[in-house]
Amino acid sequence: MDAATWIGSLGVALLLLAFFLSLFRFIAQDGYACIGMNIAGAGLACWSSWMIAFIPFVVLEAVWCLVATAALARRLRPRRVQASCTTNGREDREP
Repeated sequence: MDAATWIGSLGVALLLLAFFLSLFRFIAQDGYACIGMNIAGAGLACWSSWMIAFIPFVVLEAVWCLVATAALARRLRPRRVQASCTTNGREDREP
């Protein structure tokens, strides 16, 4: 097998492993493991598609990698604390 086939096979294996593990709830779909496998798998599949000049899959895998990267960025962003018991700037109180 040539390099493109090895790289593509590894990428697809990572994507399928992430899909299987999240589908059967061995890992969280929004967890670091699943997101990481999607980024790595899509990146490798994109690279191998580029190596063989198959542009439709370059686009598909690049978008997949970007969406997974956005999910990671969202996961890493600190959560905002929401104020509770307020409406229109006033506290809700029972009379």
